Formats: sequence, C-alpha cells, structure tokens
Amino acid sequence: MPETVGTARAVWRGLRSVSVRAWRRGREIELMQRSLAFAALFFVTLVPLLMVIAAASPARGNGIAQWITDGLGLSPRGGEAVGMLFSSRGQILSTTTGFSLAALAVFGLSLTSAMQGAYERIWKVRGSSWHRVWRQVVALAVVTGYLMLAAWSGVPWHRTPIQPSLRIVATVVGGLLLFWWLPHLLLGARAPRRGLVTGAVATMVALAGLRLFSRLVFAPLLVSNAVSYGTVGAVLVVQSWLIGVGFTVYGGSLVGWALVGGDQASSGVGEDHA
Repeated sequence: MPETVGTARAVWRGLRSVSVRAWRRGREIELMQRSLAFAALFFVTLVPLLMVIAAASPARGNGIAQWITDGLGLSPRGGEAVGMLFSSRGQILSTTTGFSLAALAVFGLSLTSAMQGAYERIWKVRGSSWHRVWRQVVALAVVTGYLMLAAWSGVPWHRTPIQPSLRIVATVVGGLLLFWWLPHLLLGARAPRRGLVTGAVATMVALAGLRLFSRLVFAPLLVSNAVSYGTVGAVLVVQSWLIGVGFTVYGGSLVGWALVGGDQASSGVGEDHA
C-alpha cells in the first residue's frame, strides 16, 4: 500500500511539473494569440483553397463543409447551416480562374509559415532561411490532402459496418502521422523525435476532447446563432471552433516539449537541413 501511494504521488508530481512547464511556455509564446491567428489564416486562406479542390474533385461529398460538420459533431440541421456558408460546386468552378487558384495557394503559405514560426518558438530553435520555403509548400500540400481525405472518408460505403473503421484510419491514424511529421518537416529535424511523437498523441487526444466539447456546446450554439443571426452567426461559431483547433494543435506540441524535458530537450538540437 505505501508503495502504491508513493507511486501515485510521483506520477502526480510528474504530471504537475509537465503541466507547469507547458503552461509557462504557452504564456511565453502567446499561445492564445497564435491560436487566433491560426483560425483567421485557416479561414481566409485554406478554406477557399479546399473549396476549389473539392469542387473540382469527381468524388462525392462537399469537402471542407463536411470536415467542419464532422469536427463540430453537428446534427443534420447544423450541417445545413454550415453548408450554407459555402458556394455550390458549379458556382465555384465557373468563377475560379487559374490565376485565382495560384493566388490561393500562395496565400495559403501564410498559414504554414505561421505554424512554422509557432513550432520554432515552442522548441526554441532558430528561424529557417527564406530559401527553405519549400518546406512550407510541402506542408500546405500535405495538410490540404489530409483534410480532403478526412472529409472523403465519410463517403465510401456509407451506412455500412466498414465505414467507421475507414473513418478512424483516415482521421485518427492519419492525424497522428500528420501531427508527428508536420513539425518534423517544418523544423528541419531539429526537434527530438520522441517529443514530436508525444506531441502528436497529445494533439489527437485534445482534438477528440474538442470534438466532444463542440458537440455539447458549439453544435447547439451554431444552430441557434444561424436562426438568430443568419450566416454571420454560423461564421462566428465556426471561427471559435477553429481557434480551439489551433489551440489544440499548438498545445499538443507544447505538451510534447514539456514531457521530454522542456528546455533540456531544446538544447542541443541540430541545425536546419535543406
């Protein structure tokens, strides 16, 4: 019995130490402000790009609207409110030009650039040189591909026993790989791999908690706001949810940094590799 109590106290002290380190580091890097910037950049840069890609795709489904609906855990009525925020496929394709698509891709780099800056602040590594912008390009392509895959995973074999397994593999397993590999790419392998893996697991756990919170809070709020304030009300709820997504993405990396020793993990990291 005393050994069990001693082990429980040691675990509690360890968790408290990790929580304090993560909290202090979050205040240093201004986690909330970075989450706000993540939500704004995501909505004005990546969402339009995803809409165009989904409209041009021959697959069924409605792309970004489906991903937001799933992430918020919305009912069919809430899904209709989100769907009203986005134009139809025909309208998107008829008004999109090659120049506008290229502009969206270029502006989308501002999101991955902001994520790179946040990861560098979390892991206390020096900023990358301008000629390594290719990392941001690859990151944007991979993030876009993951979001499209997550939205598409709800289409094949709809209402069959295999559908839940497909969605779990696409969202959970794909998410773990994404949130491990993304900071690894953007940091140029300058962060310890163990910390990145831990951060990816923490991010997915936090996203699962956010989805539960969204179903209980954001989902009914979106429906009521859509009725009371129309499109503006729905946009405000979606933006609030995206702030939560940014908070969990960066917060997961903070937990990974804290679990592997905080500043000790950041010391001795290598130089950026091209």
